[in-house]
Amino acid sequence: MLKQYAAFLRPPGILRFLAVSFLARLPIGTLGLSTLLHVRELTGSIAFAGSVVGVQLVSSAAMAPVLGRWIDAQGPSRALKLTAIVPAVSILVIYFAGPLGLSHAAIVVAAIATGALLPPITTIVRTIWRHRFDDERARQTAFAVDSVLIELSFTLGPALVALLIAIASARTAYGFAWFFTTAAVPLLYLSGGMRWWKDAPPGRRHLLGPLRERDLLVVYAATFALTMAFGSLEVAYPGFGLQWGMPAWGPALIAVNSVGSAIGGLAYGGVHVKLPVEKQLPWLMALFAVPLAGHLFAGGPWTIVPLAFAAGLLIAPSMTGMTILVSRHAPAAYATEAFTWSATAIVTGIGAGMAAGGALVERFGAKSAIALCCVSALAGAALSLAMRRR
Repeated sequence: MLKQYAAFLRPPGILRFLAVSFLARLPIGTLGLSTLLHVRELTGSIAFAGSVVGVQLVSSAAMAPVLGRWIDAQGPSRALKLTAIVPAVSILVIYFAGPLGLSHAAIVVAAIATGALLPPITTIVRTIWRHRFDDERARQTAFAVDSVLIELSFTLGPALVALLIAIASARTAYGFAWFFTTAAVPLLYLSGGMRWWKDAPPGRRHLLGPLRERDLLVVYAATFALTMAFGSLEVAYPGFGLQWGMPAWGPALIAVNSVGSAIGGLAYGGVHVKLPVEKQLPWLMALFAVPLAGHLFAGGPWTIVPLAFAAGLLIAPSMTGMTILVSRHAPAAYATEAFTWSATAIVTGIGAGMAAGGALVERFGAKSAIALCCVSALAGAALSLAMRRR
């Protein structure tokens, strides 16, 4: 494993690209949460704040493939300039919504603009890894490290927001999220990774783009099912904490799960499994359902901790396998767009899982949301079997 990572990090520029591109993705863990808390503080309504974050996510998921197609057709320069400017302005609009006396409708419009034109840093980074490495084993390591860095963004971002709220205010935290978002595109260029970018080959383009590839459709469907399990898990853990009368256990279990995912991702990126990825994925997702099922029989927080960690071990490897398959089956003319459709499947899957899981927790308790996690993970495994047969 150490030799594999040493070989991966040896080429010039790799370590710099990893470090700087990680900083460029800090908005992943800071913007949504700080928006929720700032708008709630501004309006006094958690329901309205949640709807603002919701429309921001929906507009991001809907616009991502459009940006991806634009990047494939004309290169990343113009799209990155636009996504550097618009969110910098629209986030400031929400930041100053109080002094400006803006209506709820104006805040929603600004949130839609923010989500629709957020810098597509993760998509660009994954496309760059596809261009940088032709060898699939090196790509596996790159995508695994990428998954771990995203987990770190989701872990460190909320922690930073919590710290800023503790020492200052939600408005201050939102201001820092604006700074990270505005710095994302300049940091991407400073990372040095853009020199590995390869423009898509010229040629006639089809309306459906990468959606014409049957294998990609299967990957997107399996991704949606798997990430629906992630979304349901995000609300199940706080549900357990509330049931036990110890709300702090909810975030703690999410953190344990994230740590497990990071460790699993690093391990997966450093080993070479001879079994093809198409055959690995059904096993990874089916195994993910095993510790989830164990949650149904747990009697308290300390019995769930090892199960949350064990479930996390399978998250990053599963997502890395999905990313490898997107990279493998994406036509060269639609490489970036293919990754954006994957991002759309992830966002909508997590959103659907959180919505359905929240409704189940409220009506039947946290274990019902865990049951949904198990069903979703097994559905993803069943869908991925179609790739195995091919």
